[in-house]
Amino acid sequence: MKSKIDTTIQFSGLKPGSYNYNYVLTDEFFQAFENENLRAGNVVFDVILEKTERMLLLKFSFSGIMRTECDRCLEPMNVNVEGQQMLCVKFSNTETSDNEDEVILPEGAYQIDLAQWMYEYVAVAMPLQHIHPNDSEGNPTCNPTMLQYLNSSTDVEPGNDSEDPSDAETQPIDPRWAKLKDLK
Repeated sequence: MKSKIDTTIQFSGLKPGSYNYNYVLTDEFFQAFENENLRAGNVVFDVILEKTERMLLLKFSFSGIMRTECDRCLEPMNVNVEGQQMLCVKFSNTETSDNEDEVILPEGAYQIDLAQWMYEYVAVAMPLQHIHPNDSEGNPTCNPTMLQYLNSSTDVEPGNDSEDPSDAETQPIDPRWAKLKDLK
């Protein structure tokens, strides 16, 4: 599925110099990609294209909000994203590049679609953990019902259906595991 937001820059008729482009990436843009964690958001991109005779230099600057799920309580939350990236575009019919900040286009190319790079820049800017921040008193702002459930489930040993942790001490221990206690 392709986004209706046009992120293609036609550079063939441009004279050497600097050009500015602005994009607003919305839910529609992010839904065109197949990542369930990045399906909704509003991110503004400012792109500066510096064109020379044999190369393009693209400077990306972006900021916005992505909507995702909290890793702790699974409730929706907003995550701020921002960053700056650079992409160098060179032209060659034979050369290839392993550098992630460099792209090689064929000599006859006349345009470049920035969608994939913008999407990846937002994905990299997302924090690894998405957890609601604590309030001013240091208390979690996650869904209280889910926090209560999580706290009660950490008190129960795995495989023990008993809600009362004191029952675990009275249950017989498998002799194989009892030997491990002697290793202390």
